[in-house]
Amino acid sequence: MNTCQNEPLLSGKHLSKSYSGQQILSDVSVDLYQGEIVSVLGVSGIGKTTLFNILSGLEHPDQGEVFLCGKAVTGRPGLVSYMQQKDLLLPFRTVLDNVIVPLTLRGVDKKTARKQASAYFADFGLCGCEKLYPDQLSGGMRQRAAVLRSYLYSGEIMLLDEPFSALDALTKTAMHSWYNNIARSKGSSAFLITHDIDEAIVLSDRIYIMNGPPGKITYQIRVDYPGKRDMNFTMTTDFIQYKQAILHNFK
Repeated sequence: MNTCQNEPLLSGKHLSKSYSGQQILSDVSVDLYQGEIVSVLGVSGIGKTTLFNILSGLEHPDQGEVFLCGKAVTGRPGLVSYMQQKDLLLPFRTVLDNVIVPLTLRGVDKKTARKQASAYFADFGLCGCEKLYPDQLSGGMRQRAAVLRSYLYSGEIMLLDEPFSALDALTKTAMHSWYNNIARSKGSSAFLITHDIDEAIVLSDRIYIMNGPPGKITYQIRVDYPGKRDMNFTMTTDFIQYKQAILHNFK
């Protein structure tokens, strides 16, 4: 467990990136503190995934630095968990053997890894699914398995790239409630990419709005809502005011 005191767990400072002469990101700075869920909200193609590729160490920025607890880690992959849009569960492995992949990659033997992972199945709503295969699961259950796999990779810091975008509206609403509960109970910190305003408000402590092109952070909003983040929240005056503020700051 990282102890960052007053430092962000993960931050990107003044990040810029171009491909083939086209600038994708321009001077982007974002921070993630302990126990936060922070959304990066923007339209498709604005550079959100490029930002996550840089934060995860998969790509180098043209300018800027990435810091983990105040230490420069630019271009160093494997330090934080990165869950991309598709669940990427292996069809020939059981759910249990899918979620233990991060543990076995660290050198944990399969028997021990299975025991460690099995302890989380009830918390993640996957009890009884251990011996099933991915094609036997619903979309929501597949996403739960993918989130658990990401959590086992790095329970402290997670990058989630539109993890619920492929789900139908009712399943997505249920997954939002589930993820809020599991993230808060486990004390996880997460950056979340989304282009869904409602999703950002329901899940986030803070929201960065990315406009462009090129992609740049133009506005930040803090979601201070003490009540339960369920379907009823989306019908409150507070929710509507947050949504109006976000829409006002999209260009």
